[in-house]
Amino acid sequence: MQEVNQSVVSEFIILGLCDSWELQAFFLVIFSSLYLSTVLGNIFIVVIIIIDLHLHSPMYFLLANLSFIDFCLSSVTTPKMITDFLKENKTISFGNCMCQIFFGHFFGGAEMILLVSMAYDRYVAICKPLHYSSVMNRHRCIRLVATSWIIGFVHSISQLVLIVKLPFCGPRELDSFFCDIPLVIKLACKDTYVLEMLINADSGILATLCFILLLISYSHILFTVCLHSKDGASKALSTCTAHITVVVLFFGPCIFIYLWPLSITWVDKFLAVFYAVITPLLNPAIYTLRNKEIKNALKRL
Repeated sequence: MQEVNQSVVSEFIILGLCDSWELQAFFLVIFSSLYLSTVLGNIFIVVIIIIDLHLHSPMYFLLANLSFIDFCLSSVTTPKMITDFLKENKTISFGNCMCQIFFGHFFGGAEMILLVSMAYDRYVAICKPLHYSSVMNRHRCIRLVATSWIIGFVHSISQLVLIVKLPFCGPRELDSFFCDIPLVIKLACKDTYVLEMLINADSGILATLCFILLLISYSHILFTVCLHSKDGASKALSTCTAHITVVVLFFGPCIFIYLWPLSITWVDKFLAVFYAVITPLLNPAIYTLRNKEIKNALKRL
């Protein structure tokens, strides 16, 4: 029994996005282009913020970290998905599967907290401008970024320890293009109902709490500015639109995947693609296209 169990859990079979070779060839071109754009876009933002002295401010320090996390997050699953389009038999080893789960939740959790930090930065800048330089000093910015990485790590490791020792001795097919806990845990040969509830609560509560904090922060920004200026709402909305757009695009799929009680395969695959491939690409596009200082930095190159 021990030998069978070890042979079964040595690897999982990934069913991918579809069975059609024509569609897979199409997806290969599309997702390769998207991933290349994601890598170049996010690295470009990090580099331009580092080399341009005009962008050495708390907001752009946080933005550079966000771009780095987006680059890492997309690199956890997308390269594997792209190479699998070229293979007939798509598999992933047990160890690599656990690595995907760990780093996916690590970078995802870190990004959630970092988005809250960016909302806090905008709150101080707009609602308490006279105290901005003293509140958002260099040490505070470093602590905010360090906190996001630490919480991301704690969240990820708490998820991993719950599933890494589960017995896998039955089906080993994952109907997706990468390993994620809701799919992997269903392959365990024991009752995992309570464990599924705990894991979904962990991810769902973290995402929901961060999302609520972000909604409160940006609502307070708009309300505060409206009280002090006739056209304050439009100015505040213009300043925060990019942040709000990124928040909705990032948290929407997360909350749906982990809190929605029903599992619909094609919906789950679409949301997974959107979360892992599209969102990391949209972040640099949104911030670059809507940000005047980034545009001015491009002109100075």
